[in-house]
Amino acid sequence: MAYIKLPELEDMDPEIQKLAKEILEKTGKLGEIFKLLAIRKDIYFMTDNCVKTLLLKETELPYATKERIALLISKENNCPMCVDVHKNIAKMLGMSEEQIEETLKGVDHINASEEEKELLRFCIRASKKDNYKITKEDIDRILGLGYTVSQLFEAITITAYFNYINTLSNVFGLGK
Repeated sequence: MAYIKLPELEDMDPEIQKLAKEILEKTGKLGEIFKLLAIRKDIYFMTDNCVKTLLLKETELPYATKERIALLISKENNCPMCVDVHKNIAKMLGMSEEQIEETLKGVDHINASEEEKELLRFCIRASKKDNYKITKEDIDRILGLGYTVSQLFEAITITAYFNYINTLSNVFGLGK
């Protein structure tokens, strides 16, 4: 139960209501994060665009890498609701139960290339409050593994998105 009263369907902006009804038809319920974001139409659509652009659209990073970032950062930020949501999204995007469980055990348990593991470790480091200590040499090390600047930028943007959404979920007590 969230720490604040979340809007019900009838209290939402008509544009958001339309989307909510589609979700209700498919799943039978609205998640708390949807309701929280529905407080502000502008913030709802900004966040929805981030999800579509970064996570659901085919991009330069494979879906598995993007979902590993989602799971690892959400776990790192102690956001159980986001971890649960992304376990389901990861399955929907083609990850196996085994791949999801490996990810949740930590980077060293993931069956992936050493290059991908280094990228994931870098994302975790970038998610921390002391990320200002990251240096040009740190960036060059990741680029030296074969990642492009664009791929690294995408990975860090996904990391930043999860810091944002995990903060909202944690601060407002979603899933508690």
